[in-house]
Amino acid sequence: MTASYYDPDTYPSEWNFLQSGTILDHYMIEKPIAGGGFSSVYLARQLSDQHQVAIKEYMPRRLAHRTWQNQIVPHSPETRSLFLRGKTLFVEEAKALGKLKHPNIVEVLNFFPANSTIYLVMTYDYGKNLSSYIKDKKGNLTLQFILTVFPALLEGVQTIHEAHLLHLDIKPENILIRPGGDPLLLDFGAVHPFPKTEKWTPGKVLTKGFSPPEQYPVDGNVGPWSDMYAIGATIRTCIEGRPPPPSPDRVNNDTLKPLASTFKRKYPLKLLKMVDASLELDLKNRPQSTIEMMDSISQC
Repeated sequence: MTASYYDPDTYPSEWNFLQSGTILDHYMIEKPIAGGGFSSVYLARQLSDQHQVAIKEYMPRRLAHRTWQNQIVPHSPETRSLFLRGKTLFVEEAKALGKLKHPNIVEVLNFFPANSTIYLVMTYDYGKNLSSYIKDKKGNLTLQFILTVFPALLEGVQTIHEAHLLHLDIKPENILIRPGGDPLLLDFGAVHPFPKTEKWTPGKVLTKGFSPPEQYPVDGNVGPWSDMYAIGATIRTCIEGRPPPPSPDRVNNDTLKPLASTFKRKYPLKLLKMVDASLELDLKNRPQSTIEMMDSISQC
C-alpha cells in the first residue's frame, strides 16, 4: 500500500520543488509527493513532534516561478493579477476546508503565508489512489469494492453540500483509498459556493470526462448535480476502465452507450441505471443530491 496521497512518478526538473530539509513555519519538508499546474504537494514533518503531514504549496507554473531564495514571483506584470487572484482563491480553499469535518474529507490543520505564496497543511493518510486501482484492473472493479467506496464518499460530499459548497473536481485521481476500502476525498482547488454568490469561472478547473457541460460556460448553472455527474463518471470509470468522453463532445455528438445495456450481466441494473442517469447532459435529469444516489446504491 503506497503511503501517499497520490502515486508519485518522476516530475519534470523545471517544476522546481522545494528541497528536502527546507523549513517552513513549524514544518520540515521531506519530499515532493505530487505536482500539477497550480500547486505542489509535499510530505513534511512537524518540528515539535515529528508527526507527518502533507503541505500543499500554491505554485501556478504558468503564472509564476521560484527564485533561488524560494520566493514565488509572477513571470511578468501581465501575469501578476492572475497570480494574486489565484492566491486569493487558494486561501478560500483553505478556509472552506477548515470548516469541513468528516472522516472521508481531507482535513486542513493549518495554513500560512511564506515565500510570497500560501501553504496549506493537511493530514497525511496511507492509501492508494483510486486511479491506480482502475489502471491495475483495467476497470472491472468489483461490486463489493464499489459498494464499499462510494456510499462513504457520498456521505463526505453530502457534508460539503450541507456547508453550501461544491467540490467540482471529483475524479479517481482525487480519491485516496485507505486500508479497508475507506475513501478520502482530496484537492478542493475548485471549491465553489452554492447557491452561487459569483459566476462560475470557466477553465478554473476542468477535467475531461468528469466535468459536466455546465462547468464550461461562464453562466453555467453549477450545483450539487454537477458533483453527481463527476461521481457517476468516476463509478463508470471503475467499471469500464476509461473515463466517459468530454461532456462538450457529447453535447455535439453523444456516442456514450448506457451501462444498463452493456454491463447488465456483471452489475445490478439499479446501479447501472443510477450511473447512466448521473451522466445525463440535461442537469434536470440527473440525481439532484447525494441522498438520491445513496438510496439507489443501498438497493444494490
